Amino acid sequence: MTGISIFPLRGMPELREGDDLAAFILERAELEDGDVVVVAQKAISKIEGRIVRLDGIDPSPRAIEIAGEEGDAARRIEVILREAKRIVRVRPPLVICETEHGFICASAGVDASNSPEPGMLVLLPRDPDGSAARLRDELCARTGHDVGVIVTDSFGRPWRQGTTDVAIGSAGVVVLQDLSGERDPIGYELHATVIAVADEIAGAAQLVSGKLDRVPVTIVRGLDVRGEGHATDIPIPPELDLFG
Repeated sequence: MTGISIFPLRGMPELREGDDLAAFILERAELEDGDVVVVAQKAISKIEGRIVRLDGIDPSPRAIEIAGEEGDAARRIEVILREAKRIVRVRPPLVICETEHGFICASAGVDASNSPEPGMLVLLPRDPDGSAARLRDELCARTGHDVGVIVTDSFGRPWRQGTTDVAIGSAGVVVLQDLSGERDPIGYELHATVIAVADEIAGAAQLVSGKLDRVPVTIVRGLDVRGEGHATDIPIPPELDLFG
């Protein structure tokens, strides 16, 4: 019998802009060929300086209109509006946006949880695939092992309650496995089956990293998923979107 191992890297310090994340990882893990290093988006955002202070934000009339009477919400919504490429739906104070990366998510990925200090917001990395590639290059160069990297964030899902972690950045990993043309055990030919491999790995890693435990890095071992692909390939193209 074969299986996979998923283990969190505990004891990581609070990350700051410019920190050497690869060094922190290698202090806590001995990587092997084929490992997938799963990194929470906030870890990447922190070391890339994607942090804003609410007290420095001047809300626009649109942000004030959406926020209503909810305290500092107008400043938070102003940050969301600045990060959004397109507003998909508003139900004050909730805002669903399309980001510049093409992701459809709540608040354009802007979040106050697990921020360095109260009164701060963490933004998505500007280029999560690029962030994953840079970290992978560092890990491979320092260890001599061929590893993959996935950057994750927690997204809600249409028509289903709860959130799950998904891939927003990837390097060295097959992101989507297209089984079109394959046949099942009874001979049926698959026509439109595409497995969201990177998202499945992200969700599995979140089971052991937790949401409140400040464990930003998880190692997934035992999968044969080495390959190429970008997490920005995962969103459905507008011409194929039945609900956009």
